[in-house]
Amino acid sequence: MLSLAARSGAFSPYLQATSYVVAGQLKPIVPGVVVNTEKVLKDVKKPFLCRESLSGQSPKTGPAVSASINGAASVRFAHSDIRVPDFSDYRRPEVQNANKSSQDSSDGRKGFSYLLTGATVVVSAYAAKTVVSQFISTMSASADVLALSQIEIKLSDIPEGKNVTFKWRGKPLFVRHRTPKEIEVEAGVNMAELRDPQHDLDRVKKPKWMIVLGVCTHLGCVPIANAGDYGGYYCPCHGSHYDASGRIRKGPAPANLEVPFYEFPDEDTVIVG
Repeated sequence: MLSLAARSGAFSPYLQATSYVVAGQLKPIVPGVVVNTEKVLKDVKKPFLCRESLSGQSPKTGPAVSASINGAASVRFAHSDIRVPDFSDYRRPEVQNANKSSQDSSDGRKGFSYLLTGATVVVSAYAAKTVVSQFISTMSASADVLALSQIEIKLSDIPEGKNVTFKWRGKPLFVRHRTPKEIEVEAGVNMAELRDPQHDLDRVKKPKWMIVLGVCTHLGCVPIANAGDYGGYYCPCHGSHYDASGRIRKGPAPANLEVPFYEFPDEDTVIVG
């Protein structure tokens, strides 16, 4: 591009060429020259500063050359006129000195990295545990459902020899206050005669209180208390007979009446569920 000044001929009085090299990591090629006369002076012994003469002396990417008529022409190395930002405020003090090996402070820097990584893992695990717990809690029973999961019954309201039916979890619950005679009869039943063998003492916590679900084990009907051939419960739908211990004695039912979980917090109270 700069050879335009030498090849212009009759237009040379109207041309103004300026050439400079930006100082940088490389050694300057030639000092700056300014020409503004009627004649263009040229030393034939020195190579003219042009694209061809600069070939091999410039970096691999080549110099950035620009020229224009009646304007300034320049040669510069693009990498040498860029100001590198100072990142000292963001660097650790141990590695700011370029003449000092960073291996001397590697243990301390690794320790900080391990500490930061460990703290991140702990916080992430706690956050994941919280999210999972909250998600699982949304699938648990609501407060009104939990309130119906248990029923408290005052036993002093049930006279001896009577059966009282309560509603628990949408099902009938039979609470029977058995007489001493019923207790004696049920305890003496021959286990070999039972379809679903189970001793009376295995079905009660206190012999005088018999607590069972009022759901027939045949097709889910509700038996009648104090009825049937054995004086316990009778299902009129298909003719299943249960004794006073809720054990199946006759009919199509395959198993005994279910005994739910219950406990006696005191002598006059039972909590079912």
